Amino acid sequence: MITSPAGSLRVDRSAKTLRELALENMRDAIWSGHFKPGERLVERQLCEQLGVSRSIVREVLRHLETEGLVETESHQGPVVASLTADQAAQIYEIRALLEGQAARRCASRATPTAIDELVALNENTQRAFRQSDFHAVRERTGAFYEALFRQAGMDMAWQVVQSLNARINRLRAMTISSSGRQDEAAAEMARIIDALKQHDPDAAQNASEEHVRRVAQIAAERLREAG
Repeated sequence: MITSPAGSLRVDRSAKTLRELALENMRDAIWSGHFKPGERLVERQLCEQLGVSRSIVREVLRHLETEGLVETESHQGPVVASLTADQAAQIYEIRALLEGQAARRCASRATPTAIDELVALNENTQRAFRQSDFHAVRERTGAFYEALFRQAGMDMAWQVVQSLNARINRLRAMTISSSGRQDEAAAEMARIIDALKQHDPDAAQNASEEHVRRVAQIAAERLREAG
């Protein structure tokens, strides 16, 4: 998260480790478009922007490469990874499959307390949407799905989702800022929540898959616009 004034990437040294803070700032800078696809990431410049050592910058870049946000090109070094329409489509296919099953299982087995937790988490997400706090929307959406998978008893599936999380959030950053997306997302999530409350597995799965199909469509449109 970029918290310093005037768009600076310099990290706050008062919490976490410098490496963790630098990693979070770099992730958010890529998700938000501060660094563009294909843009070179020069270590010396990043040291100045982040206010950390070159060794930390190198560690961060290596970690971002494992997440699919950075790639190393010959004669150029680290650059921001591009995300193709085909890659995005595959990510959404995986999401639809796993999230649909998680919603289905959760509708079948979730306790009233579990449903209340999911309702509260979704309300937090929608509140962030209304405030146009897209960073919070990403964080709170992730918390909702983590709880959904946990209540569904699908811990291994959640690990798969987490392995794609950096790229999922990159796509999410594009879709949540789209015009009219706030109202659409609220309605889509309300259908999922209603199905969970009714303990209707078919409706929960369908609502979850429809939600993913819609964001996949928006992402495809945004990627086409970006060329």
